[in-house]
Amino acid sequence: MTSSAREIAVGVEEEFHIVDSGTRHLVSRSGALLERLPEDRFTRELQRSAVEANSKPVTSLQDLARDLIELRSTLTGVADELGLGIVAAGSVPLGDADRMKVSPDPRYEQMLDDYQLLTREQLICGTQVHAEVADRDLAVLVSHRVTPWLPPLLALSCSSPYWLGADTGYASYRTMVWQRWPTAGPMSRYGSAAEYEGMVEDLVRSGVISDPGMIYFDVRPSAHVPTVELRVCDACPRVDDIVLIAGLFRALVARELEAARRDPGGEVQLEPVRAATWQAARSGLEGELVDPVEGTPRPAGEVVLRLVDDLRPYLEDAGDWELVSGLAREATARGSSAARQREVLARRGRMEDVVDFLVAETRAGAAALTADA
Repeated sequence: MTSSAREIAVGVEEEFHIVDSGTRHLVSRSGALLERLPEDRFTRELQRSAVEANSKPVTSLQDLARDLIELRSTLTGVADELGLGIVAAGSVPLGDADRMKVSPDPRYEQMLDDYQLLTREQLICGTQVHAEVADRDLAVLVSHRVTPWLPPLLALSCSSPYWLGADTGYASYRTMVWQRWPTAGPMSRYGSAAEYEGMVEDLVRSGVISDPGMIYFDVRPSAHVPTVELRVCDACPRVDDIVLIAGLFRALVARELEAARRDPGGEVQLEPVRAATWQAARSGLEGELVDPVEGTPRPAGEVVLRLVDDLRPYLEDAGDWELVSGLAREATARGSSAARQREVLARRGRMEDVVDFLVAETRAGAAALTADA
């Protein structure tokens, strides 16, 4: 290996829904929360019904877990004082898009004017993982090269089966909502940072998007820090799932960095990736995924565990093998958040109970890591 996976710092941007503790519905109360939260760690989102927490960049997954747990503890503590609940999931079951408000920001207000229903229905939350890649040319190459292996990461995160009071039939309906944006989906191959930036400038000049921040590819070179940014995943109720995804993504980036240094080529066909992404959003961990190597359907657990095994040299190099392989076995045995939410509804019979379950799981979402953190 030409460089160590252990040297690649990772960080997480975690988005959270805000619900009223009494009604369990989404509420536009981010302003009240942000007034009481550290502004260097928490920020507004497009909708006032969500807030974002930003971890520190670290090279240890255990340190990442500690930071995420601390951020959640801070956020839920403030929310408790205000009679609010915090949910880390791709969507929450109860809400009314017509009653939600965008955050008071000229950029968001312009997006509401430009995109209308897409903006009003952006009642979704994701987990973004950043992996440090200082060389911008390599970051562009890696962002394309990792795309075939993203659907299993999405499947591990699936937590949005319900949308505005209804069961969608999907494990990640957030993915369906997200894919309506004009720049969403896998990223094509660009041979250099200059070629990539030229494409971004052309899109801004077209007027379809207003700025580089509206490049919503599943993975992209970050617009503001020297990283490759994973954007395909739902928000995750459990911190251990985030740590699992972050560890796998860092290993993928390390592998493709090594490959790109050897051979800058390697174009990925995007149509199979789009199909595999849809399949992951549809079934989560409970059905079949498209095997990234064979292109054929296989049980989701087998696809995830095969990916973990394939990445073993890079996970070992980072010191992550035992932690990540253990978390992967636990996640595939436990199943997706989407399936757990459906079990709650089948057992208790009310969407409010699903919201209560998500609030509780978000609060105690680091059970598998608390002892180590």
